[in-house]
Amino acid sequence: MRTRTFGRTGWKVSEVGYGAWGIGAAWWGKTDDAESQASLRAAWDAGVNFFDTAYVYGDGHSERIIAEALAGKPALVATKIPPKNQEWPPKPSTPVSAAFPADWIRSCTERSLRNLRRDTIDLTQFHVWTDAWMRDDEWKEAVSKLKSEGKIRAFGVSINDHQPESALELVASDLIDSVQVIFNIFDQSPAEKLFPACRKHNVAVIARVPFDEGGLTGTLTPQTTFEKGDFRASYFKGDNLAKTVERADKLKGLLNGEARTLPELALKFILSHPEVSTTIPGMRRPSHVASNTAVSGSAPLSPALLDRLRAHAWPRNFYGMWD
Repeated sequence: MRTRTFGRTGWKVSEVGYGAWGIGAAWWGKTDDAESQASLRAAWDAGVNFFDTAYVYGDGHSERIIAEALAGKPALVATKIPPKNQEWPPKPSTPVSAAFPADWIRSCTERSLRNLRRDTIDLTQFHVWTDAWMRDDEWKEAVSKLKSEGKIRAFGVSINDHQPESALELVASDLIDSVQVIFNIFDQSPAEKLFPACRKHNVAVIARVPFDEGGLTGTLTPQTTFEKGDFRASYFKGDNLAKTVERADKLKGLLNGEARTLPELALKFILSHPEVSTTIPGMRRPSHVASNTAVSGSAPLSPALLDRLRAHAWPRNFYGMWD
C-alpha cells in the first residue's frame, strides 16, 4: 500500500482509505456486523491505515464497529460531528450557533470518543460547512480547546455535496487540516479551484464517493433494484439510474492496459491527482477490500487517458433527499 502525506499534519496515510458509511447499519440496507469487521481487519492487513466514519452512520454504530475491529491497532480514525439542527446542507443564512454551538461540538466529540474507545480522535470534521460561518469565533475556540486538551489531533470539514467552492475561504484561513469532498470521474469540479487552494495552503484532501454511490462500479443495470432502507433507491430515482448506466457503459470503452475494470479506472483517476491525500471507497466485504487496495502502487493514468476522461465529467446532483 502506497502512502501519501496528509497535508500539514505530516501523517503518512494509505492512499486508499476505508469509507465506513456502508457498515453503519443505516442508509445502505442490511449489513452484517461480522462481515463488516472482517472487511475492516482485511483492510488493515492490506495496509489501509486511514478509516473515515461519522456519528450519523447508524447513530454511532459504524464508530463502534471500527472500535471493535481495530482494537489495539494504531489506525488513523476520522469521524464527523453532525449539525445540531440537522440541516443538510446548511443555508448560508443559518447561523453557526444553530449547527455547531460550542457545547454541541464538545458533547459530540466526547460521544464519539466513547464509541471509538479512544482517548483522542485523530481527525474530527464538521459534517457540513458554509464559508458564511468564517466570521464566528465560537466554533474556532471550541475546536482549539479540544486540540489543546488532546481530545482531537486535527480538524477538517466535509464539504457539501457538489459544492467544492463553498470552503475556499476556510482553506485559505489556515484553520483546518483537511477537507473531504466528492471527487470522481463524473464530478471533477474540485480540481478547478479547491485542489489548487489546498495545495497552496497544505490542506489534506479526502476524496469521497469515488464510485458515485455505485454508478462507477459497472455493476448497475437499468433493471437494478435496491432493498428497503438503501438510500440509493432515492439517489437513482426516476431516470437517474438509466442515465448513469448509459454514461458508465461509455466509460467501459476506455478500459485498456492502464485500467482493466471500471472500479480500477475510477480509483486510478482519483489517485492520478497528487492533491488527493486519500480516497475512501466503501468496502463492506473483504472481496471489495482486495480489489480496491490492489490499485495502490500502480502507475497513474497517462495524460492522454486523463484528457479523455475529462470529457466524461457530468455536473448534476442526485442527492435530492437533502434538497
